[in-house]
Amino acid sequence: QAKKGTTEMKSRTKPALRVLPPAEVQISLPVQGVLRDVQHAFLGLCIDAGQKVLAALMEADRVALCGAKGVPDAARQATRGGSTRSQVVLGGQRIAVRRPRARSLDEGELSLPSFQWAASADPLDAATMAAIAAGVSTRRYASTQEPVPEAHRPSAASKSAVSRRFVQLSQEQLAHWLARSIGQLDLPVVMIDGIHFRDRVILLAIGIDAQGNKHVLGLREGSTEAARVVASLLSDLIDRGLDAQRMRLWVIDGGKALRKAIVQTFGACALIQRCQEHKRRNVLEHLPEDMHAGVRRALRDAWSASDADQARRPLQRLASSLQARHPGAAASLREGLEETVTAQDLGISGALYRTLRTTNPIENLNGSVARYCRNVKRWGDGQMVLRWVASALSDAAGRMRKLRGCSQMRSLLKALDARRPEADSGVIRKAA
Repeated sequence: QAKKGTTEMKSRTKPALRVLPPAEVQISLPVQGVLRDVQHAFLGLCIDAGQKVLAALMEADRVALCGAKGVPDAARQATRGGSTRSQVVLGGQRIAVRRPRARSLDEGELSLPSFQWAASADPLDAATMAAIAAGVSTRRYASTQEPVPEAHRPSAASKSAVSRRFVQLSQEQLAHWLARSIGQLDLPVVMIDGIHFRDRVILLAIGIDAQGNKHVLGLREGSTEAARVVASLLSDLIDRGLDAQRMRLWVIDGGKALRKAIVQTFGACALIQRCQEHKRRNVLEHLPEDMHAGVRRALRDAWSASDADQARRPLQRLASSLQARHPGAAASLREGLEETVTAQDLGISGALYRTLRTTNPIENLNGSVARYCRNVKRWGDGQMVLRWVASALSDAAGRMRKLRGCSQMRSLLKALDARRPEADSGVIRKAA
């Protein structure tokens, strides 16, 4: 009881907390301008301090090369050469500095390590590519950078400068994608699909290794209906190290030219899995709207069967039921029917089967490319399209996840090895 009374006494003597209304502070326009000026002045102060530190570092480098100023030294290997105007990278743009010069007695002008570090184009290139990947247009690039005072003569942030820099960087990325070796990769699965840019199509090939990792293999401008373009892409992959005698599953959208080029190039070592999603769309296009739900359900049930035989029978029955009233749908279903159950025929199940029965992994990559290129309003020549796609792929490569169901890749490898043709019966040749 004593403790209870003491507690009540303390609670009565303790002042109650009051909730105060939020305070409102009004800042007049002149004061706002002063704050902006203070921020601007502070940034200028930081740049001035940075320039002085860099000047001290450059002078220390020159002293190391030429010796102390005003001190005769018969053994020196370089002499001072005054200074010149130069630029260094600050964030996503360049600012002007005075660069001291040093001339070798034998080899001409020498570079100063501190200036080389400060003037490196890598930070500027990285800032440019990061801004483009984030959806910043070249016209608005300058507005995303800190407003450097005009006294420091900022540059390299204009629309034309950013555009020229992006063209050069994207061209380098394109050359890298088209020339890098893929011979060190063991790729049991390859997917090929097209990315449409109005009247242009970019063929994109990705490979999946035994651990389920995705690798962008190559790209070609053309159309999936042009056998010559597909053959050129496959030939390029072989030249860069793709093993043509490796038993492999090819997942494609169903283009006849694409399938023909793969079979002609890799022969019996190529197993074709037609994308079930593309096949479903093709069949439904021949049917009236009121039949879509029933046919879609029948296709889903067949392709969800535990093995290929249980999938073929309902698919064939469905084609027969459609033959009389909808012969176009029946013909579309029968065309390539066997290749829509290739993954089931290999005994693949679970998450790995659900992943490999469609071209969704490469479709997702196509979506990343479309988002990356969303600010492009007018496409020029094919080289421009290839450059943008290569840059988008380079940006997306670091975010690629492992294939869903990758823990089941071992069963796929065993099934492919069991289908390997005899060495003397395989028909494998390089694409023309």
